Amino acid sequence: MRVAIPKERAPRENRIAAVPASVKTFIDWEWDVAVETGAGVAAGYPDGAFIDTGATIVPNAVTAHDADLVLRVGPPTHDEIALLHAGSVLCGFLDPFVATDLVDALAQQNVTAVAVEAIPRISVAQSMDALSSQQNVAGYAAVLLAADAAPKFLPMLVTAAGTIPPARALVLGVGVAGLQAIATFKRLGAVVHAYDIRPETKEQVESLGAKFVEAPTQAADEGGYATEVDADTAARQQEVLATFVADADVIVTTAQIPGRPAPQLITEEMITPMHPGSVIVDMAASTGGNVAGSRPDEIINVGGVAIYGPTDLPSRVATDASRMYARNLQEIANRMRTDAGITIDLDDDVIGPATITHEGSIVNPRTRSVMGLDEEGS
Repeated sequence: MRVAIPKERAPRENRIAAVPASVKTFIDWEWDVAVETGAGVAAGYPDGAFIDTGATIVPNAVTAHDADLVLRVGPPTHDEIALLHAGSVLCGFLDPFVATDLVDALAQQNVTAVAVEAIPRISVAQSMDALSSQQNVAGYAAVLLAADAAPKFLPMLVTAAGTIPPARALVLGVGVAGLQAIATFKRLGAVVHAYDIRPETKEQVESLGAKFVEAPTQAADEGGYATEVDADTAARQQEVLATFVADADVIVTTAQIPGRPAPQLITEEMITPMHPGSVIVDMAASTGGNVAGSRPDEIINVGGVAIYGPTDLPSRVATDASRMYARNLQEIANRMRTDAGITIDLDDDVIGPATITHEGSIVNPRTRSVMGLDEEGS
């Protein structure tokens, strides 16, 4: 059984899909491990750290995709898919509900693709929930970005030169990223308000010492995710939020709906009354944005308000983001592990829903629906 970890080549991607601790676990399972040279350097894991665990350092992408199991952070390119051999398993963030051209290429290559973003959010899969682990990192990094960009102190300071009031922070969207953002803002001493459309998040917000904004709420879907609101609810939502947006010095928005464009929570009209020097970090910029005018990986200035649209937040804390992600992949691999190496069980409660392609077919129902495939066809 051979597992390989290629170097990530996407712009601004500093993470790696395995760290020395997870590689040692694979070797303890009597698996051969190959790591592409330089794959972990940007995350603080040099080649020598992997060699010390018993891994082999390989020189290029070709050798780093020659394995029974290939572990990645982001989706492969078409050229990288061509390097995978038939019958191998690829595991990572594969964007399987949008990047359908890559899904089709993986099926044609007869590669079994396991997408970590499709891991179900059930208790038995918590240790494998890479989406949550990386959103946790992203929420932390978003606050650090906002704090660094803001021209104000976040905590209250009492000095001989006078008292500096604490910054006012607003977090919109209280999922994993939002909760971490609230906690980090609180650690830094800001006064925090937060809002989510789901009513059950009020208790979570208040448990972290923040104040919940009493705007309209509605029940989540069966998976616990927020659902799209109608125009009337959105209008009432924005009417309440407008006051808090205008008063905020720093804002982090995290609201996203799986498979749909992100809801716009902050309109152009809501930005106009904000104080010059205020900062907004829109974590949903890559899916349409929660903030009017935000753009992926750009900084937009609107009347002195800086709107950031970063898409690489976990990569900015690459050492620990990689450590957490590697543990997720280790647990997924352990779930698939058998005496023969690894086995894909489509009836498994965790691996089944996360498997996108298998034995030359596209098997994930949601991906098939997006691609317009019938239930029986391939």
